[in-house]
Amino acid sequence: MVGERLAQGLRELADETVDHRFKGLPPDADGLTLGELAAERRNLFDGGFTTPVLALSAESVEHNLALMETYATRHGLAFAPHGKTCMAPQLFARQLERGAWGITAAVPHQVRVYRSYGIQRIFLANEVVDAAALRWLAAELAADPGFRLVCYVDSLRGIELMDRALREAGATRPVDVVVELGAGEGARTGVRTETECLELASAIAGVDTLRLVGVAGYEGEVPEPTTERVTAWVRRLVALAVALDRAGRFADLDQIVVSAGGSAWFDAVAEVFAEIPELSAPVLKLLRSGAYVSHDSGHYRRLTPFNRVPEEGALEPAFRLWSQVVSRPTPEQAFLNAGKRDAAHDLDLPQAQVVRSGRDGTERPAHGITVTGLSDQHAWVATERSGDLEVGDWVGLGLSHPCTSFDKWQLIPLVERDGTVTDFIRTFF
Repeated sequence: MVGERLAQGLRELADETVDHRFKGLPPDADGLTLGELAAERRNLFDGGFTTPVLALSAESVEHNLALMETYATRHGLAFAPHGKTCMAPQLFARQLERGAWGITAAVPHQVRVYRSYGIQRIFLANEVVDAAALRWLAAELAADPGFRLVCYVDSLRGIELMDRALREAGATRPVDVVVELGAGEGARTGVRTETECLELASAIAGVDTLRLVGVAGYEGEVPEPTTERVTAWVRRLVALAVALDRAGRFADLDQIVVSAGGSAWFDAVAEVFAEIPELSAPVLKLLRSGAYVSHDSGHYRRLTPFNRVPEEGALEPAFRLWSQVVSRPTPEQAFLNAGKRDAAHDLDLPQAQVVRSGRDGTERPAHGITVTGLSDQHAWVATERSGDLEVGDWVGLGLSHPCTSFDKWQLIPLVERDGTVTDFIRTFF
């Protein structure tokens, strides 16, 4: 259910004025509101949009939202999608409408964005040791009894810093925390051994500014991941929850949080979470996968769990970056007007998928056309035949890694299959 604060925020986004801040939008739309421009239902290709322009498929987004809602329900999982993959209130709203428990954040700034739109449940998948952020959080919790935030702890020093900052801020409500179990030696954050986890639980019990509510981690950081290794780590996480519960660390809770689930191994998470035994309180089995909304044409498309369990369905890549051929210096080489500032490139280079003729608008598959590199504002393209491309053609590029696609565009047209733009997705990074 979308609250009034979020609904009001969405109305305010629609009232934002179109101007030079937003790349790719039609210059003749300056002065219109985003709501007014969306109501015109212009076509992406002949409605005045300039290249490069990032488009989000309306049909694929709807498909992906529905698929993950069904998946979470089928497997008895609560869902707090990682908002860092999009940071877009319109997409938060659609996820909440489809039953999401809340939204996951990575850093306090993202929590502030969510709170400005009235998100009531936030899972902060990181440790917070910034005194300024903790002061703000203490005030936010005090001001809104209905607001719930859960964050990580993974060190005694972190607990010390959190406790000091919250006490100095005069916190009136404890911050809910989960012990983060690291994904193994050489992994990212998180406690490396179960013994250390038990020590942290004891330390949390000794302060009144924090409340231990469960355990969590990120299986995507398991070194050299395989199904077997990831599954083994998720079982360690579940066993840790059981051990802490038996030690009485979750006494007086009405719910115990056990959370994991990036976008590459959530099938392993679902399988093991189904095995969680009865504990002293009901368990919130919280999945945090976020890249599914837009999916991608590279990294996550190769690693999606739906490849391993095709009977569950399939996600659809929703992003396409449209650029134009601006130079054709040799029969084997062309340059597009989209580069590092426009295209995600931290995991894979963009993939040429479709060519739209600059002469008559006909489309054809981008066979024999390969992006070989990116400059700041150009894509380097190799072609097999001299007639594959000409200056003025539009080239649709598939992108890898949703996080670094969304963060390059403040405003993204939502486009139907025939090119009709129906909305504009506002992002905050």
